Amino acid sequence: MTRTTPPRPLDVEALFPELAAFRGTTTRLHPRPGTPVLSASSVGGPMLWPADEPWPVCGEAHGRGRGRSVAGIRRYRQVLASAWERERDPGPTDEERELLAELTREHRVPGTSETDPLPMIALAQLYRRDVPDLPAGPGGCDLLQVFWCPFDAHGPGRYDLELHLRWRRSWEVGEVLTAPPQPLVVGSDGFVPEPCVLHPEQVVTYPFTGLLPEELCARIDAWEDALEEEAEQAADDSTREPYAYQYDLSIPPGWRVGGFASWHATDPYPMDCLTCTTPMQLLLTVDSSEWDGGSGSWKPLEDRGRSGRRHAATPTEVTVGRWGELNVFACPTAPEHPHRWCIQ
Repeated sequence: MTRTTPPRPLDVEALFPELAAFRGTTTRLHPRPGTPVLSASSVGGPMLWPADEPWPVCGEAHGRGRGRSVAGIRRYRQVLASAWERERDPGPTDEERELLAELTREHRVPGTSETDPLPMIALAQLYRRDVPDLPAGPGGCDLLQVFWCPFDAHGPGRYDLELHLRWRRSWEVGEVLTAPPQPLVVGSDGFVPEPCVLHPEQVVTYPFTGLLPEELCARIDAWEDALEEEAEQAADDSTREPYAYQYDLSIPPGWRVGGFASWHATDPYPMDCLTCTTPMQLLLTVDSSEWDGGSGSWKPLEDRGRSGRRHAATPTEVTVGRWGELNVFACPTAPEHPHRWCIQ
């Protein structure tokens, strides 16, 4: 099933004509649980990975001998989903609650060193033919594969993510690795994506307000303040959140490729290539939720009847940080240069 973003509730370029000069596009990936195949773009699906090529591992020193098993996490989700999808008496039974409690217990892996090679989790693979805003990789590569370490114990603060991105030419892959290695335990269930098929959709997007010219940014702020004041005074419409540039008119939520990064958790800061100092461009956004609260204006038309369904807005089961989004940036002039990322 395709996914269709509703028209924006307001014509933002009619309100602020200057925005036309900043208009861009982004491709919403719309991941939904399914059975992805090797030859298609996916989240948490099988990777087109050569059988004779080493699987990505994390070798940075950090704890990796205690956590939940991947199989246990997937079983937990299956039991919970089945319980809530029952037509009569939805919700876990006492027996299911006992099983769920057992499945949430952490396991210890004896004899594990902090530097043992730790297989990374396959997060996503994206083919250019499927995703309009995915740029060409180095040397004409048409496939981007994304992995991450299932522990957030990296960097100076010991809480950062560790990513691995691999570009490749799909037509050069011969024999495919059919049984990739998996970590024995993971630090959090949010690192384990549910297998999802994608429904790419290209939509119009505009920059984060803090990156617009100061005078335009001030006018947008004043317009939003006026809308909030009107909403407070309109007692008969108090249940609806006022529309906002950031959350309704500019940058869509959810997994997406290209476009503009949101800087809602921090002030914008330069994201320049560490190799050549070129300003980098947003490559991929990994989001904890496909739509957010407020007006909910980005919720696809096909999902409008799914409000009451458990986890309808979180199909991938991926959680970034406490409940944020991961923005991955690439060098536009040399895509082989190391990527950078930030969490918002």
